[in-house]
Amino acid sequence: MSLESCFQLKTRKTSTNREIVGGVTTFLAMSYILAVNPGILSGAGLSWGGVFTATALSACIATLVMAFAANLPVALAPGLGLNAFFTYTVVLGMKCSPSFALTAVLLEGVLFILLSLLGIREAIIKSIPLNLRKAVAVGIGLFITLIGLTNAGITSGDTGTLIGFVNLNSAHATAIVALLGLVITIALYTLKVPGAILVGIVITTIIGIPFGVTSIPENFKPFSAPEKPLLFSFEWGSVLTIKFFIVFFTFLFTDLFDTIGTLLGVAEQANLKDKDGNVVNAKGALMADAVGTVVGACLGTSTVTSFVESSSGVAAGARTGLASVVTALLFLVALFLSPLFALIPAAATAPALIFVGFLMMRSVMGIDFSDISEGIPAFITIMAMPFAYSISKGISFGIIAYVLTKIFAKKAKEIPLVTWILAAIFLFDIIFEAMK
Repeated sequence: MSLESCFQLKTRKTSTNREIVGGVTTFLAMSYILAVNPGILSGAGLSWGGVFTATALSACIATLVMAFAANLPVALAPGLGLNAFFTYTVVLGMKCSPSFALTAVLLEGVLFILLSLLGIREAIIKSIPLNLRKAVAVGIGLFITLIGLTNAGITSGDTGTLIGFVNLNSAHATAIVALLGLVITIALYTLKVPGAILVGIVITTIIGIPFGVTSIPENFKPFSAPEKPLLFSFEWGSVLTIKFFIVFFTFLFTDLFDTIGTLLGVAEQANLKDKDGNVVNAKGALMADAVGTVVGACLGTSTVTSFVESSSGVAAGARTGLASVVTALLFLVALFLSPLFALIPAAATAPALIFVGFLMMRSVMGIDFSDISEGIPAFITIMAMPFAYSISKGISFGIIAYVLTKIFAKKAKEIPLVTWILAAIFLFDIIFEAMK
């Protein structure tokens, strides 16, 4: 089978080279998870090396499923936020064992597989109104811009205001390198240099060496053997408890709407939609997320989800699952080259995230702000994502606002049944959180 017949490169107006560059760019933009996830989960008592192996393998497998089941340039890995909930809330806060949390992750993934096979998750995506889908893309753009600014140390809460830009002095070398990288990335993209974002990451990494931002250890060796992950560590005795129910549904809803938000944002940016404006091959994409979560739980890591950093690969030209294959293979390679990939500092990937934020902002031009009942929910969706630091919160607040403004505008008949149901679920979730 040829690459063309498998991934429809010509149909999506792309090429093998562009897909490779896009896949590498996505990997570099999200490779930080290989260090961050083990760091967070080791706080729950899990082995750093074992979690590193589980992170790379689950990302590889889930992203390959995305490539072949959905043919989308979307990569997956254990998600930020969900891993923090795993460690700081479930294990350290609720005094549960890591096996307890892994059991909740496993059953969440199994349920998602069933929901995906039945088309229920796909129906939820289709129930989100068109203007809100565009708003999701814009909100994600601002969200990942904030992630980039924060990772690079450009913004801080120690500036005398709630958040502000730091002073560019020797104490903030990371911020200086990131801003230089952003200028370079803008210049390369404006000059239409192929793979501008990827080239920008590489150049910024090199620039970081004299600044002390890119650190090369003494006796540096790029190769290391992967550590065995924690396999099938589950705790079945607590499944029927109230505590398990709370943990299970928190994982469930956060993962569900983080994934939906990411798919909507990337599909909008790459124009991977059908004639009705829905995400192409959404069922396969959601299945990849579910399979990845089950695999991750079996290997000893938290919930696997679609990564918003995939948008950086799309910006570099990725349009098909071939880019996902490239990203997946790099995660496999990373198992043996972890010291090499660890050289890429946050200052080098931050410019890519910030620049992609600009690219995703373009979807704002398609939002109908002249209709208050469409514009206000879109604004709330866009505003909530960066300020709540959560894609799922942006979607939930946006849908609740959509239902309310349609009622106030006497247009309740325009609200789909599934949207009513989602709004009720989100409202219940807010009330439940307030009563804790």
